[in-house]
Amino acid sequence: MQTQAQPNGQTIVIKLGTSVLTNNGQGLDRAHMVELVRQCVHLQKAGNHIVLVSSGAVAAGRELLGRPPSNETLAQKQMLAAIGQSQLLHTWQSLFALYGVPVGQMLLTRADLDDRERYLNARDTLLALLKEGAIPIINENDAVATAQIKVGDNDNLSARVAVLADADKLLLLTDQPGLFSADPRSNPDAELIPEIRHIDESVKALAGGSGTAVGTGGMATKIEAASIARHAGVDVVISAGHGEDVIINCLEQQLGTRFVSLTAPKNTHKRWLLAGPLSKAQVHVDAGAANAIRNHGASLLIVGITSFAGEFRRGELVHVIDSHGESVGKGVARYHSDELALLLARPAEPKETVLGYDNGAMLIHRDDFVSFLD
Repeated sequence: MQTQAQPNGQTIVIKLGTSVLTNNGQGLDRAHMVELVRQCVHLQKAGNHIVLVSSGAVAAGRELLGRPPSNETLAQKQMLAAIGQSQLLHTWQSLFALYGVPVGQMLLTRADLDDRERYLNARDTLLALLKEGAIPIINENDAVATAQIKVGDNDNLSARVAVLADADKLLLLTDQPGLFSADPRSNPDAELIPEIRHIDESVKALAGGSGTAVGTGGMATKIEAASIARHAGVDVVISAGHGEDVIINCLEQQLGTRFVSLTAPKNTHKRWLLAGPLSKAQVHVDAGAANAIRNHGASLLIVGITSFAGEFRRGELVHVIDSHGESVGKGVARYHSDELALLLARPAEPKETVLGYDNGAMLIHRDDFVSFLD
């Protein structure tokens, strides 16, 4: 065990993938889990706050029922998660108890993060657990979550938890050493990329599919998670989850791929926008609108919108896309998509004439917008 510790007071979110916690999906790897626990306790005693986002519930359910990994239906996966979640928590609880450290379970869905009040309640619970010296064990509530309310994978969930916890670092531990310049499974010349300061389409193109048959997230979801977290001021490291002192070495040495954090918004409402609501709706803007938003902190005026895709209601989140297809950010719409269609079709007429009311010249106010500018 190394003796050097991280600076006191850091909050570190550690996402542990199914491939890290199991024996190829056949059951929980308790020998490795106790090593991870030992390192977490070491960091906690050095003055840090530790949060675990733990996969493995479905695999634990399979283990208890004696089932191999297979193509289960949604209902079967939810059944396995319901059986395995208690086993997973019990395992974490018993291992941390060896060091006298309590744990607390938090099961979240996207709905808990989308709703502002539920988001704040989850944040209060999480911070209270950390203040008490407990280790929060967080997972998606797979036993009840449907496609409409799922975050979808624990990579993105961990990024949102990092925002929720106002974390300093997010470790995404998986079966891969990090992000490579090409697929290392098929290209022997592929090189590990040690640091990324800008996530563009070329970086996203390096991501393939799921690395294993037992997890739900591949490198693409990890890059998505890194983008969310770094915009909230969180340093992100993607690294292999096995090896001696893997957690401590990820923090103290240059292991894996580090995504350098950006300046976080100080406004708590904007941090909620980063962590919470998701939307598939897109609003496309011209170059002038994109420049005004990116470089001058302007609101999105309807006059700068060229088109949109997807339905949305007033108060829902929409993504803003520039003329090159790059994301500008996301924000809360002040008009319904049907109303926006009417306003775009009749730009010369007063809004009150077109809609029967006038809610202003902008679709998104700058106070309800978060930028994805790298």
